[in-house]
Amino acid sequence: MTYQLYYWTGIQGRGEFVRLALEEANAPYVDVARAEGDGVMTAWLNGEHDGALPYAPPFLKSGRLVIAQVANILHYLGPRLGLVPEGEAKQVYAHQLQLTITDLVAEAHDVHHPVGAGLYYEDQKAEAKRRADEFRESRIPKFLHYFEKVLERNGGKYALREFSYVDLSLFQVMSGLEYAFPKCMAKQKLPLLRDLAKRIAARPNTAAYLASERRLPHSEDGIFRHYAELDG
Repeated sequence: MTYQLYYWTGIQGRGEFVRLALEEANAPYVDVARAEGDGVMTAWLNGEHDGALPYAPPFLKSGRLVIAQVANILHYLGPRLGLVPEGEAKQVYAHQLQLTITDLVAEAHDVHHPVGAGLYYEDQKAEAKRRADEFRESRIPKFLHYFEKVLERNGGKYALREFSYVDLSLFQVMSGLEYAFPKCMAKQKLPLLRDLAKRIAARPNTAAYLASERRLPHSEDGIFRHYAELDG
């Protein structure tokens, strides 16, 4: 099985959560739009192909299946790639944690697009400043201290005691937030999350991916954007 991942070219974005899982599992996949251009996704989004209709990238083609939404894709891939423990309870919990990460990612995005996703950041700077203040002071601590507690309750090493795709996603969240809000993140006491991020980055397959050209850098075109004026 060679998976086909569809996501916008030039940015990490939400597709990076899926990409990290595929890379860590050393799964054969094609990053289709990077090979053929963003236009290759148009027919899928217009419903011109068979299968489920994705609302937006990322979406994954696995055989005849078309699967959209990051948490849904990882819920599908986890058991197939050995990236989630066996058992319904653990797999449902992994999905629950991933959905919470999805909420955090959405809030991080909305910091720089608080009025509308169709507007440029420059069109909503005043609103973004106000949104960023609340995100830094309240939402980042609330989300990250929740995940710190998740790690603590499960032995401190992994979110589910055993390694899973949730740990890869937490690595990506820490990487993104430290890029976007370095001053804010420097104030957070998160020993377990920081240790987890270091260990994930050192896993052989993930380390090889992070050192490769396939891993694009964070930028001001993605979800996690660094604007100094939003970092307090």
